[in-house]
Parts: sequence; structure tokens; C-alpha cells
Amino acid sequence: MRIFAITKRIIRQFYRDKRTLALMLLAPLFILTLMHLIFTSGEKIYTVGVFEGPDPFVEQLEAFDIQVQSLTEEDAKTAIQQHDLDAFISFSGNTSSITVEGTNPNDSKAVLSIINKAFSSLSKTAVVTIELTIDYIYGNDEMSFFDYIGPVLIGVFIFFFVFLIAGVSFLRERTSGTLERLMATPIRRHELVFGYIFGFGLFTTLQVTLIAAFAVGVLDMMLEGSFWYVLLISLLLAMSALTLGTLLSAFANNELQMIQFIPLVIIPQIFFSGLFPLDAMANWLASISIIMPLTYGAEALREIMIRGNGFIDIQTEIFVLLGFSLLFTLLNIIVLKRYRRL
Repeated sequence: MRIFAITKRIIRQFYRDKRTLALMLLAPLFILTLMHLIFTSGEKIYTVGVFEGPDPFVEQLEAFDIQVQSLTEEDAKTAIQQHDLDAFISFSGNTSSITVEGTNPNDSKAVLSIINKAFSSLSKTAVVTIELTIDYIYGNDEMSFFDYIGPVLIGVFIFFFVFLIAGVSFLRERTSGTLERLMATPIRRHELVFGYIFGFGLFTTLQVTLIAAFAVGVLDMMLEGSFWYVLLISLLLAMSALTLGTLLSAFANNELQMIQFIPLVIIPQIFFSGLFPLDAMANWLASISIIMPLTYGAEALREIMIRGNGFIDIQTEIFVLLGFSLLFTLLNIIVLKRYRRL
């Protein structure tokens, strides 16, 4: 009877907390559906530029489902820097130079493998042997896959832990009655929000600095650009996670409900952060990433750490992350109306 009584109490508890019950049943289905769409929406198609390439070689590349573009060296370099080209092949007599974009080592190996197969097929019919030289715009032939996903992992860990800690901490302020007592004072809503943001921001700055320094200094993660830009993007990403976490905590009644936001807010962002190639997804699916702060943070970190770019190349991501933080801050101030109108 006692076992039945405990079982009955648990059932009633879940019945009363319908959000937890719905999350338990529907969140796994949501994540599985998202993974299915990501992994089955399409395959990456490589684009290769060719300058004065023989027709049989171009035909061999196209036979391997490569999109071939006839480009000059100057146009090809611009296209690679704009991420529109995976490799460029220039022919000059008996020599041929291959320029690889190089950001993703897996993509570099795949496209080089296809190019080598095309050259092998060409050499069977050619009278002369073509000598190959390979250059990389970004990275090198010793670059590991960890170097490629490292910037994304920095962004993921910063966003996840800042979101969770800020949300739970702000929720505890509310459930313990501290927020209500503060709202009974003459303090205004925006002063309260900015006070919490600056307070949490100090510890967030320490966390971000430690993660970035550890990744670069101890784990020897590739860093071609400025470490200060890495810190800047990391702080902006952490600020968006901080303001989003405090915002969503207003819709949770306990720590469990705050954690429930993880599969709905954090996991989808991880899928669209760059750990999985967005250019291999269907366009409608990849377009979802434009509403996710982690997408911009991870891309900016890659621009700095792998491609060695500076402010001009990451200014869009900087302004977007600032926009997210300002938007979430404004929504935080509005949500506080439920406690007191000022």
C-alpha cells in the first residue's frame, strides 16, 4: 500500500506539472526530428575553380559531382575568401598549382582526393606528367579536426554554462523572495536588470577569459588572429547567453523547469552552430540559424582563430550579438512588469 501511495503521488506530481510531462514526451521527438532533418537534408557539393584546365580534366571533376567554375587567379582568391570556392586549380605547362580554402580539414582532404583522382585519370591519357603543388589559404595539411571545431566548442561551452548559471541564479533570486523585496524599493526595472547583468557579467568575464586562455595556451588550439578579438566575441556571446538566461528564468518556477529550456534553446543552437556543415543542409533548414546567437559567435571565432581575420570581417557578427543582447535586455525589463509597474 505504501508503494502504491508513493507511486500515486508521483503520478499526481507529473499531472500537475504538465510542462514537465510534455517536455519528457515531446522534447526527444523534437530533437530526433531535428537531427533527422540535419543529417538527411542533403550532401555537401564542392565547388572548384579552374584556370586554363584541359577539357578532359574538367569532365573528370564534373563526373565526381564537382561544380567547376572557370576563374582567373584573382577572382578565385576573392571567391575563396568569401567562402564560395573550396579549391582552385591553375595550369601552366607541365605544372599545376592547387589552392585549397583549408578551413575544414575534412573538406580539404575530400576535395583534394577527388582532384587527385581526376589527375590520375588525366595522366592515363596524357603524354606528359603534370607536377602538382598544393597551397592553403587557411590552415595547413597538418591542421586537425579539433582545430576546426575548437572555436565552435569554445562558443558552445561559454553559451551553455552562462545561460544555465545565470538563469538558475536569477530564478533563485525570485523564488527566495529577494527580487520581490528589491521591487518594493524605489529601484526601477532597468536599474535592476542592468545591475544583475553587470554583477553576473564580472564573473562571466572571468569564465570567458579562463576558457579562451586554456583552449589556446594549454590545448594549443589554432589561433591565427588576435586573442583580444577572441575575448571580445566570447564576451558578446556570453552577454547574449546571460540576458537570454535571465529572461527565460522569469517563465520557470523552479530549477527543474529552468533546465527544461536546454533541449529547446541550447541543443538546437548547437546543431546550427557550425559543428555540422550548414551548406550541406537544405536552404530552408539552414536559414533557421539566423535567429540563433551561437551561430554568429561560432562563425566569428572561426574567422579569428582559423582564418586570422580582424574587425572588418567579424563586424556583422559583433553587431548582431550586440543586437541580441540589447533585445533580451529590453525584454527582461518588460517582463519585470509582472512584479511591479514603474
